[in-house]
Amino acid sequence: MLTLYRKYRPQNFTEIVGQNHIKMVLQHEVESGKVAHAYLFCGPRAVGKTTFARVMAKAVNCLNLESGKYEPCGTCDSCQDIAQGKSLDMIEIDAASHTGVDNVRENIIASSRVSPSKLKRKIFIIDEVHMLSISAFNALLKTLEEPPEKVIFILCTTEIHKVPATIISRCQRFDFKKISLADQVKRLNVIATKEEIKIDKRVLEAIARNSGGHMRDAESLLGQLVTIGGKKITEEEADLVIPRSDLSEVANLIDFLARKDGAGGIRLINKMVDEGVDLKIFTNDLIEILRKLMLIKINPSLAEAFGLEVGEALELKIGEVNKNLSLEQLILFIEQFMKTVNEIKGSFIIQLPIELAIAKLCQNITVINPPESFKTTATIQKKEEVKPATPALESAKNGGIINYEEILEKWNELLVRIKKYNHSLSFILRVCQPKSLKGNELCLAFKYKFHKDRVNDPSIKQLVEQVLLETYNTNMTIETIIDENLEVDNGSLEKESSSIPDSQSEKVDKPDTGMNGGVIDNLLKTFGGKVVG
Repeated sequence: MLTLYRKYRPQNFTEIVGQNHIKMVLQHEVESGKVAHAYLFCGPRAVGKTTFARVMAKAVNCLNLESGKYEPCGTCDSCQDIAQGKSLDMIEIDAASHTGVDNVRENIIASSRVSPSKLKRKIFIIDEVHMLSISAFNALLKTLEEPPEKVIFILCTTEIHKVPATIISRCQRFDFKKISLADQVKRLNVIATKEEIKIDKRVLEAIARNSGGHMRDAESLLGQLVTIGGKKITEEEADLVIPRSDLSEVANLIDFLARKDGAGGIRLINKMVDEGVDLKIFTNDLIEILRKLMLIKINPSLAEAFGLEVGEALELKIGEVNKNLSLEQLILFIEQFMKTVNEIKGSFIIQLPIELAIAKLCQNITVINPPESFKTTATIQKKEEVKPATPALESAKNGGIINYEEILEKWNELLVRIKKYNHSLSFILRVCQPKSLKGNELCLAFKYKFHKDRVNDPSIKQLVEQVLLETYNTNMTIETIIDENLEVDNGSLEKESSSIPDSQSEKVDKPDTGMNGGVIDNLLKTFGGKVVG
């Protein structure tokens, strides 16, 4: 039996998965009859470059192609000859074994001057064209500049940087991308159905994930499983062929971290060790998934473009876990495990560095050298430690009277006080606006939902109300609202440090300006504008 990737090589545009940006252009050119004389297909291996070239050859030579259509019929003599490799007018050349100028002159230049013997157009497919010598490229250049009327050149390469600019400029260039996991699963499912094979979707996702975006690799891997499992392939049989993936366990560890369950996390890591898992690979996978979750928090489109593809089932699982994590926590996790992955190799207890990282992240221990803006955040997620009220404040609890103007006058003092407990929270309050004061209820307006939700966290809300008491000697509660038209002006809310008592004047932070201010502004814009669409 033929290998699956050869047996199911796409024979028309419809069967080709992925590369839609290329497919649409080529289909339109075939429909309109305005086909270029030279194409350059560049990109990673096993993503469809040669397949596109053969389908294109069939489409421009199909005897039954109707006007305004683009799909070759697959049944006429021309389509059959090309599909079976029998056509004398479609010449496929491996440039790796025909690098010299003499080969180019004999096999390409001389042959291109002879009219097609049977097909409407003569097709030259030159694979790995970057392997040609400089003299061979120079010989080919003249033919590309003034090609014979009924000849089409299709050059394929995995290393476009090695192709001379003079050659590139004479071709219509198309950049191929790796096949997405979803497209691979769709294609593998079609093959499995035609072969009457029962296989779980999770196995297909594992095959696609292991292939790294190369469709031919995925089809070859499926072929190996068919050899072992026959018409029904189980996950146990798949594990014999597919290198083990522990992404599901990675998601479980992130869930333990989100729930501050250090014991569960440490048990999981030791289970991985007992099962012979490479902890360095496991930690790298952990960082990849955490990065994906971070990108989702910033902007979901970033995760789609740059995040690791994990498959539908795992996508749903990590999506649920991500609901219980903040962007600040994810950044803290990534930094800690990036430090940990370098310590694993030299540790005499292989799992100890990861156990320490889990303990630090779950037991409110400040990690070494995190960014200043995130240090306090890691320690308040579970329970805030608030400075006890002074006797003066205790006496104010039963009845202080304050007005809206006083709120604005001492707002900068509140920002300074709150920074002692939570550095990043002061950034968020700096760009909110005290909207109104009704009795002892202070209404704060936020431009972004991310900021509003952050302040509504019970522990954060408790901290803000405690610092309000410290600043204004009055018990107050806070209410939060969204005002998308809010125009933030930091300067209007910041007063001179002279408004703060002398005992605290040395602790006052000046308004952020220059380089530091720019960093803060960018951070706030990222947290706000990117997360809330």
